[in-house]
Amino acid sequence: IDVILSTASVVCDCTSGPCHPECGDQGCDGPDADHCLNCIHFSLGSLKAGRTCVSHCPLGYFEDGEARRCRRCHRGCEKCVARRPNECRSCRRGLYFDSKESTCVETCPVGYFHDDGQRRCLKCHENCLKCLRDADRCTACKDGISLAGMTCVPECANGTFFNLEEMKCSPCHISCSTCTGPGLEECIQCAPDYLQQEWRCVRSCAPGYYRGEAAGFTQRMCRKCEEHCLSCQGPGTSCTQCKDRYSLVSRTCIMNATCNNADEVFCEMVKSNRLCEKKLFRQFCCRTCLMTAG
Repeated sequence: IDVILSTASVVCDCTSGPCHPECGDQGCDGPDADHCLNCIHFSLGSLKAGRTCVSHCPLGYFEDGEARRCRRCHRGCEKCVARRPNECRSCRRGLYFDSKESTCVETCPVGYFHDDGQRRCLKCHENCLKCLRDADRCTACKDGISLAGMTCVPECANGTFFNLEEMKCSPCHISCSTCTGPGLEECIQCAPDYLQQEWRCVRSCAPGYYRGEAAGFTQRMCRKCEEHCLSCQGPGTSCTQCKDRYSLVSRTCIMNATCNNADEVFCEMVKSNRLCEKKLFRQFCCRTCLMTAG
């Protein structure tokens, strides 16, 4: 007759040796952990597939202390506290843990980015609507906030810009209505009573420029006169004063040294053959060509 003896530390089948250390007080029918009749800690598996006794449940299972059973987590969960999909604590490879919902997801929700190292969805910076691989690398911002590079910054009022060093709105130069920085040449739009000239805003156009407008722009601008004009009234042949060594001929500036007016017959030939437009012999018939707008 086989006799199973139980002591405080070892359950023993006297004819075949001691049971596995994970076996409980009901003994065993063999030496391994899957031969136990009950378990000290947890039972893993099923009656149909076979059960084994373990000290801790493996990944993908949670420990049911009352039943002393390892129960399977919801699909996708690596660690969990119960069976439902919102009771995960970490996820299998290829999925990310959404701590807000305690679920495992393929794509993190808006306002979060996936961290491949931790396999978790981590929260973007509070101003970011979306971010990429880092909380501060924003790709979209919340309402009332602008994207500057990959940083979300407050939308500053006209006359101010967001200072990244001081992290606040700072004043533009007095000539700017909107700007990207504090400098004279960092205006986006000019303040009232200022005109845009090249890369800055000015109260009046400098010599060599005239006041005009550009198609598609509401901003008043200073546009450059034709070459060699010191001052002009508008585009084209509208010079009123020439630079040194140039003469004003029919509102155009001609270099003194190259203007050698030939006799009238020759110049009429140039004019009739439309050589003025081709700029041939123009220096010999400056007055004739320019007076006929050739």
